[in-house]
Amino acid sequence: MRIWWQSFIDAQSNPDYMARLSAYLNEIASPGTEVLLRGISPPDRDFSRLSEFRCAIQAIDQALDAEAEGFDAVVLGHFQDPGLMELKSAVSIPVIGVGEASLHMAAQLGRQIGLVTLDQTFRHLHHEQADLYGLGGRVTHIAALNLAPQDFAGAFRGDSAARDSMIAALQGIAAPMVAAGCDVVVPAGVLPGLLISAEKGLCVDHAPVVNCVAVALLHAEMQVRLHRISGLGPNRGAFCAHAGQQAIADFRALLVRHATAKEPPQ
Repeated sequence: MRIWWQSFIDAQSNPDYMARLSAYLNEIASPGTEVLLRGISPPDRDFSRLSEFRCAIQAIDQALDAEAEGFDAVVLGHFQDPGLMELKSAVSIPVIGVGEASLHMAAQLGRQIGLVTLDQTFRHLHHEQADLYGLGGRVTHIAALNLAPQDFAGAFRGDSAARDSMIAALQGIAAPMVAAGCDVVVPAGVLPGLLISAEKGLCVDHAPVVNCVAVALLHAEMQVRLHRISGLGPNRGAFCAHAGQQAIADFRALLVRHATAKEPPQ
């Protein structure tokens, strides 16, 4: 099984994170599963709806390549899942959103879900996301770390003190949520998800903390197996009909027309 993990981070800007994520994904993958990590340049930055939209376009373009290259599934490795439904319509292989998989997993572990997101900008996006997945009434708490991707560099380089400090900060932000009735905590981002990946049984008081990275990868493996066993896939009627070849050709031609020979600004 070959799984394409589409990150919204640039490998050159954050090499320690990308190397650690790739190693972790392939470490926890089932025997016979290979995970290829691909980033985006420029990465998701200057956080905004427009940045999310731009990265979604790039992710869909790269996922079309992944399907053509014979990958068995694509993971949209960005918790907000921008472009998820469009990506599901563009390819025939299973597509897993880290946010969608993690929120539905959390809903099986507790009633009230609390999200610890990377930046305050994402709070409204998470509420909209939860509504889209039918979980709007279950996501009752959202708070932000207010960190940038580069702030995790030390932890992913192996600085245990930096890692412990960041986990403690995450737990500190989640503690008031749990005190207010939150049953399960989800670090709403692959960066904080990877940060806690070595922890087993991590809780804030009685509330379990969900490792969104592991959830997404194992969900991808499950969907590939189910697809092989029974052909199970998304509703291809009104919900998520396949995009026609003309629509895909028009989409890719648009990107080609607007591409430049210069490297994108870093």
